[in-house]
This record gives sequence, C-alpha cells and structure tokens, in this order.
Amino acid sequence: MPSAAPAVVPAASPAGIGERAALHPSVWRAHELGRPLVTDGRQAIASGHRALDAQLPGGGWPLGALTELLLPHDGIGELRLLAPALAAVQRRSQASRGLMWFDPPAEPCAWVLTALGLDLRRLVVVRPRPLLPGRPPLQRRGSRTQLPAADILWALEQALKSGQVGGVLAWLPARLPADALRRLQLAAQAHEGPVFLLRPASEARQPSAAPLRITLASAGPDRLRLVLLKRRGPPVAEPVELWLPPVLPDSPLHDRGLLPAPASAPDAVVRSG
Repeated sequence: MPSAAPAVVPAASPAGIGERAALHPSVWRAHELGRPLVTDGRQAIASGHRALDAQLPGGGWPLGALTELLLPHDGIGELRLLAPALAAVQRRSQASRGLMWFDPPAEPCAWVLTALGLDLRRLVVVRPRPLLPGRPPLQRRGSRTQLPAADILWALEQALKSGQVGGVLAWLPARLPADALRRLQLAAQAHEGPVFLLRPASEARQPSAAPLRITLASAGPDRLRLVLLKRRGPPVAEPVELWLPPVLPDSPLHDRGLLPAPASAPDAVVRSG
C-alpha cells in the first residue's frame, strides 16, 4: 500500500492571504513577522522609535507577553528607551491602572521621570521588606540589595494576574528557577499591558520563554544599540541604533560640540557591526 503523500503548505501568495489570517497569532511563517495576540483591541504599543517599531511584530512592544531586555549594566538608557511607551500606557489605561516597578536599581528621580512624560502619581515601586528572623539573606547585585528570587517572582506573578496594572518593569537576578520565566509568560498572557524584564547581558545565551529578547549596549552619548536576539519572525541581521532624549536639556556634550543638536539628529539608524 503506498504511503500517504506529505502535507504541503503553499507559499505566501495573494490567494493565501486568507489562510495566513486564519493562523493562530502564536503561529507564523519563518520568513514573516508574527502577529501578536490582540489585547484590549490592540496588538502592540508603539515604542516611540520608528526604526525599532519596524522590527517588532505588530509594530511595537507586545502586550500580553514578556519582553526581556538584557543589559551590560544599569543606567545605559533603558528608561529613556521605554519612557514613550510607559507614558502612553498611563494615558490609555484606566485610572486605577498605572505602572509597577519591581526593585529598580536606584531610587527613581522624580524630575527626570516627569520630564520623560511619566505621571508619578500612578507609579508603584516594590522594594525589599526588612529582613526578618528565619528569612534567607537578601541577594546582592553590584552595590544594591535584591529581593530573594522567590519573593520577587511571586509578587510579579500576582501583579500580572490581578488585571490591575497597566505596565510592569521588573529588574530580575541572573539566576532564576528553571520554570520561572515560563510561569511569568503564562501570567503575562492574561495581562493587558507590556511587561519588561531587565536582566544581566550574561543571560543572553540562556534559554528563555520570553517571545521578545533584546540586548542593549551604549553606542555613544545619548545613543543606544539594540540587538534583537529573539522575536516572532526571521532573525535580524543588523543591530538598531537609536537616539535617546538627553537627560539634561542643555547637555554639556552639546555645548562642547561633541553631539549634533537633537533637532537635527535622525530618529534612528540601522547599522551593521
């Protein structure tokens, strides 16, 4: 008896557009950008950087999914990168849904965050509680103290499941339990906003359940280089370089002629290397 012929999936064509639309958002063709899950009528939220949005499935940061940002060290521009989307989350979310940050590496600077467009009245910062008898010692990351992994992961998972948070940032330690990111990804699927996990760049080669993984590195004053390690779509061959808003309006770097004026700087450039 002859064996059954293998199933063949036709290549993309005008006649196959309906077939592609019928695919579940978690399934995509290898040569095309995937379609993110639709959350609250929206698929993604714009990052505020056109060149980056062009490389992200759905044209922006995904909603209802983890985005893992891998940093060589804290303070290279990650908050300036995320600020446009976080401010948009606050504008679009219901009054009770603001931002929740888990164990940021330093005390948030009120005037800088306000200058970036964030409403501090709708920002909750989760900090380590005092060490009690019988509790494990707090972990150290650089010069700061972190919540034990079990504590911060539990609090983060509960926040995602609550449905009462608009956007989440969590600074997580390098070593996590094997199933920790899978549990967070499942919890994020019920969440209506973006979820950003900030972790050390040393974790870039470790497996992760996050659908979107990006390494960040400085590309010069007020510039950031992003390498998309993982996305729902084909690999990205070249890094994306972005101009970030300066921390100070009258930066000494501009005064000394070391940087072009912000108004003349391009929105973003894509370069190899």
